[in-house]
Amino acid sequence: MTFAWLGAMNAFIAVAAGAFGAHGLKARVTPEALAVFETGARYHMYHALALLAVGWAATRWPGSGTTAAGWLFVAGIVLFSGSLYALALTGVTTLGMVTPPRIRGRPGAVRWTSQPSPVRVRLKTGGSATLRGGKGGRAPCRWAW
Repeated sequence: MTFAWLGAMNAFIAVAAGAFGAHGLKARVTPEALAVFETGARYHMYHALALLAVGWAATRWPGSGTTAAGWLFVAGIVLFSGSLYALALTGVTTLGMVTPPRIRGRPGAVRWTSQPSPVRVRLKTGGSATLRGGKGGRAPCRWAW
């Protein structure tokens, strides 16, 4: 329930931020700053939708993995979208350093991979993997690389 509520509230905030950027900021900031603000609003919405998915997943697979994924999505909203909003509104370029490319991808990957899934991939030696379906079936496969 907590993550579904947080997802709904953040979706509302993301829509409001997008509308504010499109209508309220257009004449007040540079086109580059407006693009940064719009990027923040877009990723804010992506994270809000992911929080809604976590809220649903928590009802099916309760546990620490689901909870961690939810809080990591919340942290992503605050750190990534928040820093982009602040950068666009203030013009202080050091705020963009909160989300450098080498750091930005890792928390996102952790959030997405910590989601529970009905299909689990278990790595074995030699680069092979076993896919486990929801009914316990196994299908061996090889990595293409």
